[in-house]
Amino acid sequence: MRATVLLSAAFAGLVVAHGGGVPPQKPIVAENADWMTKHMAEEHHIGNWDAGAFFTLHDFDSNGRWEGSEMQRTYGLMDVSNKDMPEKRKNEVLNILLGLLDTDGDLSVSREEFTNFLAQGKTLPDLGTGPGHHGDDEYEYEIHHWEKYHDENTKLEDLTHPEDIEHFKKHEEMEDEEDRIEALNKIPIIEANIPQKFRRSS
Repeated sequence: MRATVLLSAAFAGLVVAHGGGVPPQKPIVAENADWMTKHMAEEHHIGNWDAGAFFTLHDFDSNGRWEGSEMQRTYGLMDVSNKDMPEKRKNEVLNILLGLLDTDGDLSVSREEFTNFLAQGKTLPDLGTGPGHHGDDEYEYEIHHWEKYHDENTKLEDLTHPEDIEHFKKHEEMEDEEDRIEALNKIPIIEANIPQKFRRSS
């Protein structure tokens, strides 16, 4: 019963998120488009952008600089799709990007460094790490699955794809964990948290 209620609530949230209109369509880009153009189309549904917009969108902490973790995130290296990528390869990707963009050697990329790079007719390369998934689970599910296979007219019983099942299973697991923690918070002493050496022997 709870699973049905949870699924219904999550489903309603997705329908509301679409605003009842036609969901934004991913811009159509040429097969031979550069990585940045494909990334903006596939990951953000943006077809027209400039250097400043790209930089700001990927300046995740809004401090005016891209640190290493932000460049790795932009390339999707922190996404579950790249969970098996060796740390060595992730560092190689970062070093390639720093080599291209970091002209002052401070191990970060300023807006000015980035816009100068693009002004020279250069572009961020495809480094074989995928399209650059860097949203949270909800965003990635919506943009890569919901918008492709579902719309505001989708019924609960239509959500039968493996991606749908996995997505709503995660919601149920999160709900179960919240219930478990709430129950533990109601107990004044949680014996399981007391190290054995401090427990009274019976």
